[in-house]
Amino acid sequence: MKILITGGAGFIGSYLSEAYLKIGEEVYVVDDLSTGSLSNIGHLIPDSRFHFINDTILNRETMLELIGICDIVVHLAAAVGVKLIIDEPLKSIHTNIAGTETVLELADKFRKMVLLASSSEVYGSNSRVPLNETDLRIYGPTQILRWSYAATKAMDEFLALAYYRTKQLPIIVTRFFNTVGPRQTGRYGMVIPRFIGQALKNEPITVFGDGSQTRSFTYVEDVVRGIIGLIDEPRAVGEIFNIGGEGEISINDLAARILSITGSGSQIRHIPYNEAYQEGFEDMERRVPDITKIKNLIGYKNTHSLDDILAKVMEYEITR
Repeated sequence: MKILITGGAGFIGSYLSEAYLKIGEEVYVVDDLSTGSLSNIGHLIPDSRFHFINDTILNRETMLELIGICDIVVHLAAAVGVKLIIDEPLKSIHTNIAGTETVLELADKFRKMVLLASSSEVYGSNSRVPLNETDLRIYGPTQILRWSYAATKAMDEFLALAYYRTKQLPIIVTRFFNTVGPRQTGRYGMVIPRFIGQALKNEPITVFGDGSQTRSFTYVEDVVRGIIGLIDEPRAVGEIFNIGGEGEISINDLAARILSITGSGSQIRHIPYNEAYQEGFEDMERRVPDITKIKNLIGYKNTHSLDDILAKVMEYEITR
């Protein structure tokens, strides 16, 4: 089977490429390296079953050829990270919406299954715990740029489900919650690699806001097993699934735990949101998934605790 992974040189995409190669599939990756990196997939390039195409998903001719020859499309390519969305809002909106339109249109042309990677951001500021796939989406004003990402990912979901309902295109939607592991960069605001990198350099650990906001973290290889499991399960078609961790920790407690495991002499420094991002920035107070649906369907489970995740990321940051 031939698998097309858009954004496959990114953090999650590189692990998914590895997993599919390990089970004997042929993998095609298209990535413009705007946020992905060749270093993530360099070890895969010598494999004759791995094909890397350095191009954008907005190039219709490239996507026409790739979707035509592949059996399944895993659409991961998107603008990622709150910082990038705020710094480059127009590019981010265009990539997320126009790119998904291209993928879905061409997948329908060739009748290929698509797994669409969405995000916990679609829930907006809904602080219900845990968040269920049917819960309300609560967004702030359009003047606050961070909500543009939530809105574009929601629109991607609407598009995908419309193709499923009107054209019977096989679609699966996954909402990722704070996926973490080695190779993830803190460059776009991802909190664990950023905190660990700061701690190892004995730099101040910069907590945005008052640090009382809570999150749940998921190990990247668990997410990848969830993706593959859903693609292999016919009953997943036409459905939306949370993929995330269990447990909840405040950002203040996360910073303290990282100080403890690294033995760092760093100090914790709080930075107001309007300095870290933009005036009037709004954040989610809590973001914890209900993963009952994916557990019941494919037996999904998380194999790594938060301490396991932190240890692996710390080892990677030390040795790279």
